[in-house]
Formats: sequence, structure tokens, C-alpha cells
Amino acid sequence: MLYDLRDQAFLNLVQEDAELEPVITGLGGISEGTIWHPAENFLVVSDLTAGIVYRWSEAEGQSILRRPSNITNGNFIDRQGRVVSCEHATSCVSRIESDGRRVTVLVSHYKGKELNSPNDIIVDSRDRIWFTDPHYGRTNPRVGVLRDRELQFQGVYRLDPDGVLTLVADDFLQPNGLCLTPDEQTLLINDTDRRHIRRYTVNADGSLSGGEVFAELTGDEPGKPDGMKVDSRGNVYCTGPGGVHVLNGQGKVLGVIRTPDLTRNFCFGGRDGKDLFLASSATIFRLRMKVPGVLPQLAKQRA
Repeated sequence: MLYDLRDQAFLNLVQEDAELEPVITGLGGISEGTIWHPAENFLVVSDLTAGIVYRWSEAEGQSILRRPSNITNGNFIDRQGRVVSCEHATSCVSRIESDGRRVTVLVSHYKGKELNSPNDIIVDSRDRIWFTDPHYGRTNPRVGVLRDRELQFQGVYRLDPDGVLTLVADDFLQPNGLCLTPDEQTLLINDTDRRHIRRYTVNADGSLSGGEVFAELTGDEPGKPDGMKVDSRGNVYCTGPGGVHVLNGQGKVLGVIRTPDLTRNFCFGGRDGKDLFLASSATIFRLRMKVPGVLPQLAKQRA
């Protein structure tokens, strides 16, 4: 079955007769970094194994956005429509400029020491970049380059538009997926090794408070907390055992979208935001939903 129903409210979000449609096949086996460009209507996907970032659209199909990618993992679209990325091989956050060719390094060090391996990334409506920094890209040769760590913690950071980098949390084992609620007043961050999601209040100055456990994702099947997104109603979607776990705003699991292979990431997309793109190892699937997800916000263009 495609769905594991835990609560009847789950049926308000999913289309019971929907099927998984493969849109990209033949990736290297570790696909990640899915994000939808809301203005140009294309999907961004990282193939960590091949070291390539792809783009896909309904009209043009699949093409290469960046190669080599420095083993790029997470991607996001900033308010100017540019792709910002987390590079495992170089331990930096970078940005593909508007011309599609130039790549700018935004940050690579914290207090003079190299970051571990930035992993997942988002941009808020104030142009602040938030990203997680586990050490996978330094300790796992499948997704990075083996090398010693310079930092002795795995943190979460905020990079302000003026270039100032602030450590906002440092008590994670492996911080991974993160997302903001639709009103941007709450930041959710999952800890892969602890298999839970934590909830923080975003204060006016950009600092965080709270940090209590919002939910634990349980199950015996393959899969851990990794990619995470929210829909327009504030429901939280997070990878976990067996597929993508869907939770309401109080942290109750409503159901699980089951995937045929290990899914590490996903995103909402399509012209109405109701397409769910699932990065399932070597294949990217599309699943039609009833409720749109929260897409990257672009700045309004001046006339």
C-alpha cells in the first residue's frame, strides 16, 4: 500500500488513488537536495554519488545545473531566485549566481575553523539563511571526503544578509533537516541520530528559544529523520522509517507516505504547489497531493 493511515485527518491531505510517478531515473543511488523553483518552474536535485546537481521541468526534462558540484547536498531558492547550496566536499555554503555559471562561496568557517559539512538549508523572508552542519561529509566516503574535523560540535547556523554567521544551536548529535512554519515564528530541526524533531521559537533578533522535542519518528523499516518540509496548513512532513511521515501541528503522526526505496529528501512543487517530489535513492518520484506545500518565497519585483 502507498499509505499507512494513522489518523483520518491524513485523508484530507493525500489523494487515495494517487500513484508514484517516476520523473527522473538512473541517478547514482543517493539523491538529495530537492527544491522547486517557484518562478521558473523547475526542480533542483542533488546526485551525491555522481557529484552533479540536476534540474528537471515538465517542458524541458532533465539537464545538468552544476557539475562538478563539490558533492552538494541541500539546496534552496533564495528570494532573488538563485540556488543556494550546501557542499559536503568543501564544507561551505555556496550560491549559483543569476547567470547560471558563477558560484559564490557565502561562508565556509566559523570563528576561524572550517565548518563540518553543511547539509540542509533554507532562506526566510528576511533573506536570512539557516543551515545545519553535521559531519557526514567528513566521515562517510559515500557522501563526502574523509578528513579530520576542526569543530568539535555539530551546529545549526544563521547567516544574515550582511554576512555575519551566528551559531544558534550546538547540542545536536547530527542536525539534519530543517524548516520554518508558514508564519516563520517556529523553526523545526531534526536530529537524525536521535530520531526526533525539535521545535524552536524564532525571536525578533533571530535567536532561538525553546528546543523541546516536537515528535519522535519510530519504526523498524529503513529510514531516519532527514528531509523536512511543511504544507500551507502547518502540517509537518519528515522522512523516517518506511517513507515520509506526516504530522499535524501538535506533532501527532497522521500517516506515512510509503516509498519503494530509501527516501532521504523531498519537496513540494508544481505550478500549484501540490506535487510532492520524493528523492528515493536513484529515482525521483512525483505524487499528487490535496494540499499545497510552502514553497520558497521570491522578493517582489519592482516595476
